[in-house]
Amino acid sequence: MTDSPSASSLIIGGAASSPRAPLPTLPPLALYIHIPWCVRKCPYCDFNSHTASPVLPEQEYVDALLADLDQDLHAVYGREISSIFFGGGTPSLFSADALGRLLKGVEQRIPFAHDIEITLEANPGTFEQEKFVAYRKLGINRLSIGIQSFQQQKLEALGRIHNGDEAVRAAGMARQAGFDNFNLDLMHGLPDQSLDDALSDLRQAIELQPTHISWYQLTLEPNTVFWNQPPVLPEDDTLWDIQEAGQALLAEHGYAQYEVSAYAQPGRPARHNLNYWSFGDFIGIGAGAHGKLSHPDGRIVRTWKTRLPKDYLNPAKSFQAGEKALSNDEMPFEFLMNALRLTAGVESRLYPERTGLPLESLAEHRREAEQSGLMQVEPSRLAATERGQLFLNDLLQKFLS
Repeated sequence: MTDSPSASSLIIGGAASSPRAPLPTLPPLALYIHIPWCVRKCPYCDFNSHTASPVLPEQEYVDALLADLDQDLHAVYGREISSIFFGGGTPSLFSADALGRLLKGVEQRIPFAHDIEITLEANPGTFEQEKFVAYRKLGINRLSIGIQSFQQQKLEALGRIHNGDEAVRAAGMARQAGFDNFNLDLMHGLPDQSLDDALSDLRQAIELQPTHISWYQLTLEPNTVFWNQPPVLPEDDTLWDIQEAGQALLAEHGYAQYEVSAYAQPGRPARHNLNYWSFGDFIGIGAGAHGKLSHPDGRIVRTWKTRLPKDYLNPAKSFQAGEKALSNDEMPFEFLMNALRLTAGVESRLYPERTGLPLESLAEHRREAEQSGLMQVEPSRLAATERGQLFLNDLLQKFLS
């Protein structure tokens, strides 16, 4: 969430001449809260995370988060918060007292939906039963646990601080603490990983009965240790075999794929992420957090906050590092790069409702995508075909002039 894709340099054919209307209704509003500290920075991670000092500045950071939120309240327009996501870093390094004060302060500023989803990212190496019972009492009702692998050799290669037994125990502790809704993050395509290795990890995850599994391929990202010192990754044929066999295994056990790398039991997709992928709004607070905010006059603005924690905590510096109002040219790509990740896509009506642009502005490029077999021929939906999901970049290229 913190590193939202940007289409600032892309020009979409046909959109510039389309008038943008005021938005008839504003989309749902979510809140993303970034906690930037980790016990140790992983070599594959390109998120805004920093190795924690022995004592974290919890109180100062909570104060800064609430002050940051105050500056974004002008864009709420009477809406309530439908979901909150604590991302990082490792948010579970923070005490329940600190998170409780933060949540209370947020609710004093913006009302919570009666069925709000509040997700906290956590790593197995930070699990303490008492602490997670306290989190649950605060109203946090969903966990996202960063497992990545259950195999010691793979965990060591990824620089993780936990072992396989701790990963298994973390899922049990989450359930004992009262979390009946939790996600397990799992990677595939790991250094020297075989098909059997990958499926073993997946079977272990399924055995723990999470309501949601995020299963995604390791990629080498710039500005990471792995980018500068790349490990030996599986061949493409092996990666393809892992993908196909893993998807079949997940489906067999009742985990429906609803996004490129997201699988959920019935009724348990991540509502926060669904809002993001369907071009909903979200306030982003915290060091390096990104946001996307719509205004009734049709303006849609992406924001990003000061990245380094020391600067974010410096009263002499601004919380907001920048903002950008999306142009008509950028809008189709900004909308579709998220919506087409969903296996079912989105209803076509969402495009004019959330961009202020007519659906007809997509017509020519949409026909090309349909004729190429990358997009479904379905007037009421904007959705990729199975082939389009596999070649999503090629599909999005169809919408470039």
